[in-house]
Amino acid sequence: MKTSLSLTILSLSLVAGCHGPSEQDKTSDSKPLVIGVSVMNMANEYIVSLNDAMSAEAKKSGVQLIVNDAQRSAEKQVAQVENFVAQKVDAIILNPCEVEASSPAVDKALAAGIPIVNVNSETQSKPTAFVGSRDEESARLAMEYIAGRLKGKGEIVMMHGYMGQAAQLKRDRGAREVLAKYPGLHLLAEQTAEWDRAKAVALMENWLQTNGDKISAVFAQNDEMAMGALLAIEQAKKKDRIIVVGVDAIGDALQAVRTGRLDATVFQDAAGQGRIAVQLAARLARKQPVEQETYIPFQLVNKENVERF
Repeated sequence: MKTSLSLTILSLSLVAGCHGPSEQDKTSDSKPLVIGVSVMNMANEYIVSLNDAMSAEAKKSGVQLIVNDAQRSAEKQVAQVENFVAQKVDAIILNPCEVEASSPAVDKALAAGIPIVNVNSETQSKPTAFVGSRDEESARLAMEYIAGRLKGKGEIVMMHGYMGQAAQLKRDRGAREVLAKYPGLHLLAEQTAEWDRAKAVALMENWLQTNGDKISAVFAQNDEMAMGALLAIEQAKKKDRIIVVGVDAIGDALQAVRTGRLDATVFQDAAGQGRIAVQLAARLARKQPVEQETYIPFQLVNKENVERF
């Protein structure tokens, strides 16, 4: 069953408002719940924010987290979950590296009878519960903003995230849905920069050398890449004619929007996703009912509304 953010807040506020689990929720020896967490890549600022939110919620709730960084490796992520299973943790939170290759991690947890919550990204195998946002929506918001600024005409380049990861696949899909609505918008070039700022700088430099006079806008599937693209464009002194939009609303992207350097970003609620993931995992460990899918809406951020964020 799917739920809106308002229903999520309503259904989970009781959890957030508790001072701790009741006596019947605790294990017989009163030890705290132990939740294993495998995140995609702690070199990414958004994932760091997600982890910070999970850690804060765990501390508030008296839950112990064991956090592992998969460093973009689905193979390493599966091995981490195998270790959690061997440790007999009470629940697992997975921030998947890839849709297909991270699926065995979900399968192994479920086979061991351990509830698993996917956060922020999806796998082919269905977990016990999922919390995140609809990634197609973020790309639609970004690309519609670009279409409006360009009045439906222009040449766009798109930076992809880590290929095969759910956000990359869905943000690509959402962007193309909008492009199909505007015959005057053309996708001039596209390539992965793997969610990475330094790689985005190099990719943008290459595009500027080959297509610099044609490019009207850049859609980067996350802010790390948007900031890298922006740096290359500024160094080439072409920002006055190229629109740059990213996704996630990380700190320095918001500051760049405030100062007018970055045109827009799309807010993704890392704090909400991380908080709810821990709440769901704890409830599942205590064999309490939860919604199977929780989606938190994206929001476009530009200079007009950036102070709200």
